[in-house]
Amino acid sequence: MSPMTSVNAELSDELIEVGMNAALKEARIAGSVGEVPIGAVVMHDGKIVGRGYNLREHAQDATLHAEIMAISEANHTLDTWRLENCQLFVTIEPCPMCSGAIINARIPEVYFGARDPKAGTVRSLYQLLEDPRFNHRVTVHEGIMADQASALMRDFFRAIRQGRGAKKPRA
Repeated sequence: MSPMTSVNAELSDELIEVGMNAALKEARIAGSVGEVPIGAVVMHDGKIVGRGYNLREHAQDATLHAEIMAISEANHTLDTWRLENCQLFVTIEPCPMCSGAIINARIPEVYFGARDPKAGTVRSLYQLLEDPRFNHRVTVHEGIMADQASALMRDFFRAIRQGRGAKKPRA
């Protein structure tokens, strides 16, 4: 078994950088179309097998978060719901729904950029991914390119407050 396919194998700094840069690229795409700039990728054997960025405003679908999109694409690419030998890279700390999807997909490692003090359930509000009461626990690596991830969010919401960004539709 190669180091990339063993569960909880340490990724090289180069692969971590590739993964997070790809997630940041997805986040930039989201921001460019008026979505909250969060991006995610799933890697398997050092290759990206799933990509995603937020699309919930465009689709008016609360489940279309970056992590869900990336996990779904990885499931299809690898033809399995079990992503046991994969890593998820995401720019912002996952929410409860996305943490649940990570656990259910059996992803062994998550790398994220910045914390989300209002909705994060990996470190901020809860520690769902490492909770021993679940049948699957995830190794978490935080603070990966956090400055870039935070800057995307800060600039996006600043533009909205100044009237230059996307307007959220009201129900």
